[in-house]
Amino acid sequence: MEPTSTPERVHVTRSRARPGGVPAEQLNGRPFRERKPPWLKVPAPGGPTYRRLKSEIETGNLHTVCEEANCPNVGECWERGTATFMILGDTCTRRCGFCNVKTGKPTWNDPLEPLRVAQQVRTMELRHAVITSVDRDDLPDYGAGAFVGVIRSIRMLAPECKVEVLTPDFRGQEMPLAKVVHERPDVFNHNVETVPRLYPVARRGSNFLRSCRVLRMAKEFGGPDVVTKSGLMVGLGESFEEMVEAFEILRAHRVEVLTVGQYLRPTEQHLPVVRYWHPDEFAELERVAREIGFESVASGPLVRSSYHADESAREVAEARAI
Repeated sequence: MEPTSTPERVHVTRSRARPGGVPAEQLNGRPFRERKPPWLKVPAPGGPTYRRLKSEIETGNLHTVCEEANCPNVGECWERGTATFMILGDTCTRRCGFCNVKTGKPTWNDPLEPLRVAQQVRTMELRHAVITSVDRDDLPDYGAGAFVGVIRSIRMLAPECKVEVLTPDFRGQEMPLAKVVHERPDVFNHNVETVPRLYPVARRGSNFLRSCRVLRMAKEFGGPDVVTKSGLMVGLGESFEEMVEAFEILRAHRVEVLTVGQYLRPTEQHLPVVRYWHPDEFAELERVAREIGFESVASGPLVRSSYHADESAREVAEARAI
C-alpha cells in the first residue's frame, strides 16, 4: 500500500468582521455602503507637496501608516510637515477587528530601515516625525530594537525634528519597553484604542490594563523628559460613561496627552460602525478629559492618534514652561 500524502494546508484568514467567531447579533451596526454624516467629508489629498512626498516615500520603499490605514488627514498632515512612518514591514501578527493593516506571518527584515527612515525625515524637512510599527510578536524583542535604531538615526541626521514613537504593547515586557524609552523620544504613544468591554471583540490578543501598565512604566522610565500619550476610537458601541471611565484609568496610569476620534470601517470585512458620534459629543469628551487632568486633548470626528501631533507636543511644552 502506498503511503497517503498529507494534503497541503491552506491558510485562510477569517474575516475581521467576526473576530474569534463572535455571534453576528452582537455586532449589529450601520450598513457599510451608506452616506456618511457631513462632518466626516474631507477633500481628497492631491496637493503638490503631497504628490512629491508620496513619490519620495515609494521610491525609498518605506511604509507610512497614513497610507496603510487610509487616514483621512494624510494630505493635511503632509502639507504641515508631519508624517507617520510604519517600520518593520506592513504585515501584523495580530488581527484587530478595526485595523486596515494586513495580517499574517511577517517576513520583513531590513537592518538599514532605521537609516532610510531618518534620511527620508531629513529630505522631507519634517518638524515632527511619528514612528510606529506593526505588531511583531514573532521577534525576540517584539521590534523594540528597530525603534531604538530609528530614534538614534533621526537624532543624528535630523536633530531638529521632534520624535514621537507609537509602539505596540511589547506583550507587557519591561526590557523591550525600557530599551525604547532609554532613547528619550519626545513623546511615547501607545493606543488603548477602545474601552475595556470591547477588547474581546475589537482587540483579540491585547489587554486594556496591560496597555495601561505599558504607559505607566514608560512614564516611570522616562520621567519628565518623555510625554506619555494614548488614543481611543468611538463608534464601536461604547457609551459616554465607558469613555469617561477609560479616560480616568489612563490618567491614573500617568498618561498626559489624549486623542479621541471616530472609527471608520475600512472594508466590509471589518467591524461595523455602530454609531457616528456628533461633533458636539466630541467637544464634551474633550471638556471632561481636560477636567480629569490631561495636559493636551484632541477630540473630533477626524482626529487620529498622530493628528496635529506637533501641536499636542507643543501645548504640553508651553504649559510646563509657565
